[in-house]
Amino acid sequence: IEQNIESEEHVSKASADLRIKKTQHSTLSRKFVEVMTEYNRTQTDYRERCKGRIQRQLEITGRNTTSDELEEMLEQGNPAVFTQGIIMETQQAKQTLADIEARHNDIIKLETSIRELHDMFMDMAMLVESQGELMNRIENHVQEAQDYVDTAKQDTKKAIRYQSKARRTS
Repeated sequence: IEQNIESEEHVSKASADLRIKKTQHSTLSRKFVEVMTEYNRTQTDYRERCKGRIQRQLEITGRNTTSDELEEMLEQGNPAVFTQGIIMETQQAKQTLADIEARHNDIIKLETSIRELHDMFMDMAMLVESQGELMNRIENHVQEAQDYVDTAKQDTKKAIRYQSKARRTS
């Protein structure tokens, strides 16, 4: 979209279509940032819910952990920390362990996704900010050019009147 707008700027600097496209591009960029912010918040909420579920499942299996210990286990990225000290005697206990490990892996993937999303969000925010300034400068230059053209038209009309008067008097 930006490339199309730039190529059209070279062809027609004061086109109404160009200004409309610039406005639409700016609006869509801002909306994208809002949607990405909401997505980031939703992912963070989901991570917290999964963490709570893992905490409860660990308590069911007889292993009580604090929030800080659970966070440390998740950050280590090693699902084996959940199996230490747990003796599985029934199929249900084994299934619970498999669920915990699967959720742990999901949380690790989610954290990676959140980091990537955060990086993308920061890049998008910088692009929106830098393009906003560029758009303002372009708009300012177009307005200045329009003012110069208007002044030149007035000066040309005055010159024609003066020339006409000068011919009549001579």
